[in-house]
Amino acid sequence: MTERLYYTDARLSTFSATVVALEEDGRHVVLDQTAFYPTSGGQLHDMGQLDSVPVIDVIDEETRIVHVCAEPVPFAVGDVVPGTIDGVRRFDHMQQHSGQHLLSALLTDGYGWPTVSVHFGDETNTVDVAAAAIAPAALIEIESQLNRMAAANHAITVSFEEASTATGLRKPSDRDGVLRIVTIEGIDRGACGGTHCDRTGEIGSILLRRVEKTKGNTRIEFVCGLRAVQRARLDATLLSTAARMFTAAPEDVPALLDAQQRRVTTLERERKQFVAELAAHDARARWSAAPLDAAGVRRILIDAYDGPVKDAEPLVQAIVAMGSCVVLVLSPSTNGAMLGAGELSGVDAGKALREALQTIGGRGGGSPKLAQGSAPDAAQLKMLIPLLLTVQPLS
Repeated sequence: MTERLYYTDARLSTFSATVVALEEDGRHVVLDQTAFYPTSGGQLHDMGQLDSVPVIDVIDEETRIVHVCAEPVPFAVGDVVPGTIDGVRRFDHMQQHSGQHLLSALLTDGYGWPTVSVHFGDETNTVDVAAAAIAPAALIEIESQLNRMAAANHAITVSFEEASTATGLRKPSDRDGVLRIVTIEGIDRGACGGTHCDRTGEIGSILLRRVEKTKGNTRIEFVCGLRAVQRARLDATLLSTAARMFTAAPEDVPALLDAQQRRVTTLERERKQFVAELAAHDARARWSAAPLDAAGVRRILIDAYDGPVKDAEPLVQAIVAMGSCVVLVLSPSTNGAMLGAGELSGVDAGKALREALQTIGGRGGGSPKLAQGSAPDAAQLKMLIPLLLTVQPLS
């Protein structure tokens, strides 16, 4: 078994240990003891070095811990090697985990919202709680209470107790034997294998960034300590940048954005109306210029459309609405094709385009009235012209 030194000393950053196994061509190292925390319980793994080789992952295999190294190690089984933990990363994880315990305790005791699940990330963390919703004002109040609790500097201690006699746990454990219990003085007590601060004051600032509904619960995104300061600084920088664009004060940005969004909505509605009117005008001109063939169908080709053929849909729809016709649009710049067929033409646009594209190695399809697809290249795209402008009505 690997002795877990972090269980009793979360601040231990250097240690020595004996190599008991080497695997995966010397990239996986098992030691008789380690201060490296493995990914477990939602908390991310430590990073650091064994001798001079970087440790990039740490895996918990229950009875042993595997150190995944960036390269094969230069030592052998039986060697005693020094280990060094990335102390900055470790303390950050301690702040996040202790902050989560404090948050979960407050939400359970103060609001009746027990924690359902927890996730710790490299940049942000989340806790899912059994709450249908959390109002913005409530989130602000929770954050305020939380920071006051942290500033009170409650002691955080670790003890080892028999599961059968351990009392006062926030969540009963289903494990037998000895439990590792983390206690926040006067606030929380629970079984936990993670690394924690010595006092709540070390958690630093706690920032609750946002909430969202998820599977009947509510997810709270939070960050603690230096992460909270960095996130607040980034948020302030982003807001200041937006304010400069408006030549306004930061507090005026939300109202200005709302006004601008309403203006964009109005302009987009006007643009769509203009596009529709332009398409109708263009459609009438192309319809008039196209003669009827022997089958009574107008064949209209637009072979140099500039841009995605999807943008030609208003024009094609306007033309096919006028009667018996087949409209082929080709976009050499995107190798795209669109085929429209009027209801009285007897042509199935989806079937015709799909079959034509298959003959040149392209793909596409759609409804009997409108279809689109793409060709392998511009040369193959041109081959669609004789295939589709001569397509006959279905019998």
